Amino acid sequence: MVTHMKTTIDISTALYEEVRRLAQEENTTVKALVEEGLRHTLTEHRRRVPFTLRKATFKGNGLQPEFAGASWDQIRRSAYEGRGG
Repeated sequence: MVTHMKTTIDISTALYEEVRRLAQEENTTVKALVEEGLRHTLTEHRRRVPFTLRKATFKGNGLQPEFAGASWDQIRRSAYEGRGG
């Protein structure tokens, strides 16, 4: 049973140097800091509440018959007709 996986990641030199200095200051390894960061990110993603679009309908009768089969461009042109531009 494998408990670890080797992988390669590309990060900027500046970020790597910053992480390397932090690891040295905290007497730990870059690997440990990367794992800590990944765990933190995964925890944050799990906590997120999925976005739900609120119902934002308006009183009316829906799409008017003259626009059945019309493209969005045709509908938009009609909506802005006579309003300049």
